[in-house]
Amino acid sequence: MKNKKIAVVFAIAAAALYAINIPLSKLLLIKVDTTMMAAFLYLGAGIGMLIYSVAGKLAGKQKKRELLTRKELPYTVAMVVLDIIAPILLMAGISRTNSANVSLLNNFEIVATSIIALIIFKEVISKRLWMAIGLVTLASIILSFEGNGAFVFNEGSLLVLGACTCWGFENNCTKMLSHKSSEEIVIIKGCFSGLGSLIVALLLGESIPTMKYILAVMLLGFVAYGLSINFYIMAQKDLGAAKTSVFYSIAPFLGVGFSMLLLGEKPGLQFYIALAIMAVSTVMMARDTINQEKRDT
Repeated sequence: MKNKKIAVVFAIAAAALYAINIPLSKLLLIKVDTTMMAAFLYLGAGIGMLIYSVAGKLAGKQKKRELLTRKELPYTVAMVVLDIIAPILLMAGISRTNSANVSLLNNFEIVATSIIALIIFKEVISKRLWMAIGLVTLASIILSFEGNGAFVFNEGSLLVLGACTCWGFENNCTKMLSHKSSEEIVIIKGCFSGLGSLIVALLLGESIPTMKYILAVMLLGFVAYGLSINFYIMAQKDLGAAKTSVFYSIAPFLGVGFSMLLLGEKPGLQFYIALAIMAVSTVMMARDTINQEKRDT
């Protein structure tokens, strides 16, 4: 019982650490260009997890895990490329719309992941999950329009939806590597995707930030991506995949709260309509996930 309570804390911590990424990124984007921001976020996650992994080995606290091989190379390359594109789109989206919107729109990643899994990997989608996907899509459409009564798409929201679609493909690639070392996957994602984004940033003529902002972004990357993923995996050990994902599903809503608290954002009526729809869809997806786990056991 005690282990499960600790696992719940890890799952909620994973959600909270990821949720803080969007409002803090919006603040840092005032001083850091979008592609540079994406680059150092991922470099922070990769380098941070590398140090974390080495420290764990030196302390003798890590178990041996199966490493990636040449067989997984196509999925690894696809994962890295998609992780170059997605955060660049996300940072560009954050800079063009309010972070509360972005936090909710992150739920579209579930839609993209599920549809891609259905089309490419022929996974079965339940009726409840189809309904939840429809609700998330509806809420995403509501959030994607400007709130001035005109039928005009919000450019920032579209960029976030593009990022979620890329992560949907990336999630399916990562799933093919899930039996391998999670720490190695995060290190490869962070270091290689971060370097790729850095090259793109330099080609675009973006300026390298001052050292204090580089360190701030890298620390955020380590916390919001590296530690968040590590806590998520630690929670799975005692809670299982389904229950962990249910606790983690609060991340977008925590992101909304952080955005309002840290940035003083006051979204309009359409945001709250979308928020209610997203909440219903999240409950439906959580119930479907738990039911699926019961069927599999």
